[in-house]
Amino acid sequence: MWRRLAERLGVYRLYEYLLDREVRGGEIPRHVAFILDGNRRWARRRGFPPWMGHRFGAEKVDEVLDWCYDLGVVTVTLYVLSTENLERRSKEELENIFGILREKIDELASSEELHRRQVRVKFIGDIKRLPVDIQEKMRELEERTRSYNKRYLNIAVAYGGRHEILEAVRQIAVEVRSGRLSPEEIDEKLFAKYLYTGDEPHPEPDLVIRTSGEVRISNFLLWQIAYSELVFLDVYWPDFRRIDFLRAIRTYQSRQRRKGA
Repeated sequence: MWRRLAERLGVYRLYEYLLDREVRGGEIPRHVAFILDGNRRWARRRGFPPWMGHRFGAEKVDEVLDWCYDLGVVTVTLYVLSTENLERRSKEELENIFGILREKIDELASSEELHRRQVRVKFIGDIKRLPVDIQEKMRELEERTRSYNKRYLNIAVAYGGRHEILEAVRQIAVEVRSGRLSPEEIDEKLFAKYLYTGDEPHPEPDLVIRTSGEVRISNFLLWQIAYSELVFLDVYWPDFRRIDFLRAIRTYQSRQRRKGA
């Protein structure tokens, strides 16, 4: 009730304006990663089937990308579907998720904003575990945006952080066995190049935002977020507001990044 009243009185709009001004006066993170959590709980609270939460959550992504690009964030990573989700969700729910994924990839491919902003799209994860037609759509979109270098959008689908690290180890092992790489050459900088984000200018998130109130990282970018700032918000992803986003950025700006020191 109070929230609706405040919105009618314009209080939220004024607060958002003041937050925006404050945030723009500080350091903007170059790379922001989102753990899109709470879709199913959002749906259950409203008496909807779980797939409705995923539908509304997918629509929220469009807004969030606009907020990020408008603020000057260069790289955005979205944790959309984990390897654990693939193994534990029902066939019906996964089919609905795949249907939404097909639609959103098509929308991205035809988005004038995506091409105007020159966003390079990359799908990260064990993509071969997805339906073949989705894999093809992903490859086509990646190819269409390969030459862009203004902004970067990573979409983590069928993703697991441990799997990513193991894949990097396997690739390095092949290089060593073939004689193209010696064990003495392997350091953190080289290892990072074999990760999914290894060819990007800002591979490690400055800020990770997780919605839904859960306080864990859930096997997400385990190597890359070693020194990231983490912000956990008690709001379900479909209800995520620009005010919540700006507050998270402000929290990031208020912290002294020590990177382990």
